[in-house]
Amino acid sequence: MPVTDAPSRARMVVHSRNILLSLTRPHRGAIVRVKDEHDGAIASTGFSVLVQKTPPFVDWDFLLYALWSQSVLLQFLQRSSGGSYPAITESELTKILIPTPPLPKQRKLVTVMEAARTARRTKLADADALLISLDHYLLDILKITLPPPDARRVFAIRLGTVRESRFDPDYFHPERILTVRGMKSVAERLWCPSLHEAVTFERDQITEPGENYLSLAHVQSHTGELVTANEESAGTCFTFKRDDVLFGRLRPYLNKVHRAERPGCCSPEFHVLRVKPDTALLPEYLATILRSSLILAQTRHMMTGNTHPRLANDDVVNLIIPVPDIATQTTIAAEVRRRREAARALRTKAEADWSEAKRWFEEQLLGDVK
Repeated sequence: MPVTDAPSRARMVVHSRNILLSLTRPHRGAIVRVKDEHDGAIASTGFSVLVQKTPPFVDWDFLLYALWSQSVLLQFLQRSSGGSYPAITESELTKILIPTPPLPKQRKLVTVMEAARTARRTKLADADALLISLDHYLLDILKITLPPPDARRVFAIRLGTVRESRFDPDYFHPERILTVRGMKSVAERLWCPSLHEAVTFERDQITEPGENYLSLAHVQSHTGELVTANEESAGTCFTFKRDDVLFGRLRPYLNKVHRAERPGCCSPEFHVLRVKPDTALLPEYLATILRSSLILAQTRHMMTGNTHPRLANDDVVNLIIPVPDIATQTTIAAEVRRRREAARALRTKAEADWSEAKRWFEEQLLGDVK
């Protein structure tokens, strides 16, 4: 039963509350509602734009939840064609059947699902906050103070500080310079090596990626946790071992750093760092400090390139990291593990409750709504 109108594909202008449905991945739930701030945007031709009919006989929020339901996603898959990348045509899309109870019942379902969705978001935000707040804990333990925020676009430097290899202004931004200077000022009580002094940069390559492939999309920003991503391996990859640290070099402001908990392979957009055997450095601490604001204050001013800004190899090896004694590292690593376990428990609970809510919605969608 058609419940939407579709604009001409020649225009593809979207407006607030339109629903965008990916024609190549609808069976995976690649369906979103346009936010107010994106009103007037232009949609890719890989999407179908669903526009609410006038007068409406389907609650628009209800429709979004219905499109995400397993009974509808299965129809998307059945009506898609193609091998490795199945897609659905717009003519087949119009044949999708959506159960539509009376409007009062639709709104009742939406109320329950909105509450469940809000609860899920709250738990996930709490999980992220547990890990992101490690930065304050780390700086307190190390007794290092970051320089105050500095948004200057114009600043002066001494000619003698300019290296021959770098002459771009942002590299000499006060935030980076003062952060490095601050770490060097504590060198009497902390070892502050360049990264290459403490780790080796592993570049063992394979041309046929195996299990546990990680791309940048698989690593959550600022927490280092692994997340689900649709990206598949393509081309040459680097292998890594357990306790190696994967340090993203593309768009370093995304702050993607992951300590491997099992062996695997990864995109070449990661540096694979392995602690030197004779170095008193814990991998868990290394990953934590590389995710910290101390490192981010350096790397976000070291990018090269416009379309795909990244860190140059010469700059990465010279990153300064503060390393306390092994007892302090052990204390920090224990706190990291405690928070990570608590965060993962929150995420597990959030997803279990959300799955239960979706199961309930499915039952109500296909049966009588009480």
